[in-house]
Amino acid sequence: MTSEELMRIFRETGALLEGHFILRSGLHSRQYFQCALALQQMPVVERLGAALAEPLRPLAPATIIAPAMGGLVIGQEVARQLRCRFIFAEKEEGRLTLRRGFRIAPGERLAVVEDVVTQGGRVRETMDIVRNAGGVVLAVAVLVDRSNGTVDFGVPFYSLLRLQVEAFPPDQLPPDLAALPAVKPGSR
Repeated sequence: MTSEELMRIFRETGALLEGHFILRSGLHSRQYFQCALALQQMPVVERLGAALAEPLRPLAPATIIAPAMGGLVIGQEVARQLRCRFIFAEKEEGRLTLRRGFRIAPGERLAVVEDVVTQGGRVRETMDIVRNAGGVVLAVAVLVDRSNGTVDFGVPFYSLLRLQVEAFPPDQLPPDLAALPAVKPGSR
């Protein structure tokens, strides 16, 4: 899948939003990828999942883990494509953790799948969960890398779309962005 094809999917499904957005990281941006809008269509999920699964296939992960909520749908589809187990980390008292009886065995080989990365905080939290349980993080795979490849997880990092999207600290907003009301979409 090409970057152009993915951008077309995001535009056609209304998943690429323009305006003034507060990202999970606290940074502000003119663009927001609401991947859930694209991932409500199962043919799109299957196609994107296959594209993300391809670079992971040679690594042979036993399990795909995703941070909830954003990574749930695409993570499960990547696991289905790879015919492996799927688990997710979710918030409890403001931090990601494994719940619902999910366990990671010592030495278990996992790949982290997420929808969008800007600074990679939730991916890092998920990687810490895996490592603290004795698992091995093989790679990270995301639909959209908003850092244009500058984020470094210390493992192979795959994305279907790499963009350098401007993101600003709240006290350094350009005047045109500051003039728009800020919206905080997505999970909090």
